[in-house]
Amino acid sequence: MRAIKLPQFNFLSQRRKAMIFSAVLIVTSLLSLAIQGLNLGLDFTGGTVVEVNYKTAVDLAEVRKALSTAGFENVMAQQFGTPRDVLLRIPPVGDTNDHELSKRVFNALNAAAPDQVELRRVEFVGPQVGKELADQSGLSVLFSLIGILIYVALRFEWRFSVGAVIATMHDATIVVGAFSLFQIDFDLTVLAAVLTVIGYSLNDTVVVFDRIRENFRKVRRGTVIEIMDQSVNETMTRTIITAGTVFLVVVTLYFFGGPTLHGFSLALIIGVVFGTYSTIYVASASVVALGVSRADLLRPPKEAVTDGRP
Repeated sequence: MRAIKLPQFNFLSQRRKAMIFSAVLIVTSLLSLAIQGLNLGLDFTGGTVVEVNYKTAVDLAEVRKALSTAGFENVMAQQFGTPRDVLLRIPPVGDTNDHELSKRVFNALNAAAPDQVELRRVEFVGPQVGKELADQSGLSVLFSLIGILIYVALRFEWRFSVGAVIATMHDATIVVGAFSLFQIDFDLTVLAAVLTVIGYSLNDTVVVFDRIRENFRKVRRGTVIEIMDQSVNETMTRTIITAGTVFLVVVTLYFFGGPTLHGFSLALIIGVVFGTYSTIYVASASVVALGVSRADLLRPPKEAVTDGRP
């Protein structure tokens, strides 16, 4: 059986161009966040949650159309339990109180499907709750980055730790920046996707870093760049299979998962693409820029063991 020939690409020879590309994306993302901010969803801004029940299965597209005709925009509608149960998340509408809003919603749905709708539950999510969620979300991202810094520093070396954090922040910033730039709703499901991207990117980075450490100890010839390129090439098959599989799943989820999952799946699509890219061109390149050398990863020599005699 013939052995599979591994690719031999000089990835890190393009690291400066990649760094410029990444810098442009990061600056664009930060400017968009500073100027436009995020189009925060109901989870963060507050609003009204309305639960309705239909006598027969209902199409969510018809529900959204009925509400849009009545002047309710950006309503998140999702089915739960059965195809007859619909949960509506409605952003704040002027000074309309909770009772008036739910009555208008019910009238709009009842006009589109007379005597088919039953109002089950109405809840109001205050802006204070949304503010607390936003604060906790920021802390969760911060603590995850600190955890990454500590974990990689203990497992590898401080330069690798810094490189992993830079790559992780790079991916998360680009995902959040894309949602800000195109003003796509940012809610708790999207935040969950961002945290998933952080974990995915770290996992991919650690796999490559582990091979780099192994080759630094095993390969006796070659420069730092050559050994790191070799390590990336050796893990490329695994990277392509993993990233490709995840990408196919989230693309399928985006097109067939319904509008409720669009934000979540879109964040993962962006995260998978840039997570794979950052492992090579951000994490590894950052380690090179910080001046890593073979000696930094060599095991310390074992002390000679004596039997106690002089």
